[in-house]
Amino acid sequence: MITLEQVESAQSTWGAGVVKIGSLKQVRTECEQFTSDFLDQQYGFDDGVVLFKPTRCAIEQFRSCKKQATSYFIAGSECKCEEDTGFALQPWTKVRFENTGVILEEARAIAMGNYYFTDLDGNDTKVEYTFAYKVVEGALKIDLHHSSLPYNPAA
Repeated sequence: MITLEQVESAQSTWGAGVVKIGSLKQVRTECEQFTSDFLDQQYGFDDGVVLFKPTRCAIEQFRSCKKQATSYFIAGSECKCEEDTGFALQPWTKVRFENTGVILEEARAIAMGNYYFTDLDGNDTKVEYTFAYKVVEGALKIDLHHSSLPYNPAA
């Protein structure tokens, strides 16, 4: 049975990885390598279908492969999706998860809530998320990632 502690650990590792990506943006080759490793460790692209709906995408809303996910996180000259500017390159100083609820099963877990991305000035960007995890070789890997900005009726 997957535990809440495992889900929270996976979330913490994911957040730390996003922060690390931004800290490496001045050394592009190191940033690319870390991002590739991060995606391999966090997402199940090599293990089956991954449903990925990043926060700030309007043209290519859904990303089904590692190249598209890389494009979203770090953009660059090899960018798979032209609209991407590199979300993780902000840089962020902290990512904090607040789970509204977590469903735990034998080999699957789903978490939903808000996560907050803190920028260099200490300002938080609130984002709504749903992550689904599956167990792959004893580790949790994301196979569903949906995030969006909160509804704004004034927009």
